[in-house]
Amino acid sequence: MPPALTLIKAGTGVLTKADDGTLDRAALVHLVAAIAGLMDAGHRCLFVSSGAVGSGLSALGLAEYPPDTATRQACAAVGQARLMQTYSSLFSNFDITIAQVLLTAADLGTPERAAFVSDTFRRLLVEPRILPIINENDSVAVEELKFGDNDMLSVRVAKLTHARRVILLTSVDGLLDPKTNALIPEVADVDSVFRHVRGDKGRFAMGGMASKLAAIKFAVAAGIETHIAHGRHPERLAAILAGHGLSTRFHPHI
Repeated sequence: MPPALTLIKAGTGVLTKADDGTLDRAALVHLVAAIAGLMDAGHRCLFVSSGAVGSGLSALGLAEYPPDTATRQACAAVGQARLMQTYSSLFSNFDITIAQVLLTAADLGTPERAAFVSDTFRRLLVEPRILPIINENDSVAVEELKFGDNDMLSVRVAKLTHARRVILLTSVDGLLDPKTNALIPEVADVDSVFRHVRGDKGRFAMGGMASKLAAIKFAVAAGIETHIAHGRHPERLAAILAGHGLSTRFHPHI
C-alpha cells in the first residue's frame, strides 16, 4: 500500500519578508529542509507555494500589491520564475527534483480536464524524488478563472489527488482563541469557530484566516484531515504527521 499523501501549503507571509515582500531565503531554506526530511522518511508530498506575486514586486519597483490586474500578472510572471529557480536550487541539495504545476480554476472545471491534471499528479508521485510544486497561474488567471486563493486551490488539489491530509502553513501556531490567545488544538465543527476569525492579514498576503476556514470546510467535508500550523517552524511538520505536533487539527467528516 503506498504511503498516505500530504499536501503542504505555504502562504506569502511564510515565504517573503514582511517589510518589502521579497523572498525570505532563510525561511525557504528551513522549509525546504523540513519537506525533504519528510520525503526521506517515506512520505509522499505535494507542495502548494504562494509568493510568486510577492517575489516579483521588487523587480517592478513596487512596495505593495498593485491594484490593477495587468501589473499583478506581470509581478507573477517575474516572481514565479524567481520562486522556482530558488526551490530548484535548494531542493537539489537533497537530491530532490521539483516539478512545476500551474493551474487555473478552469483546469479543474470539468471532469475531463480534471482527469488530465489528476493523471499528471499520479505519474509524478510515482517518482520518490520528485516534488510537485503547485501554484495558481497568476500571470494569466483573471478573476473568473481564479480559485480565489491558494487555500482553496490546496484543498481542491488535495481532493483531486485523494490526499489524506492538508497542512496550511501560516504566521501563527494555529487557530487562536481571541479572548485568551491560546491555541485551539482540535476542531470538530468548522462552523463553530468562524467567530474566532480576525480581520488582520499581512500587507503582502492575499488570504486570511477566514479564507482558510472556508477552504478547511471544503476539505473536511471531503474527508481530508486539515491542519493550520506555523510556517516559520517547519521542523514541526514531522510531529504533525505523527499526530502530536503543534497545530490546530480539523477533523474530517468522513
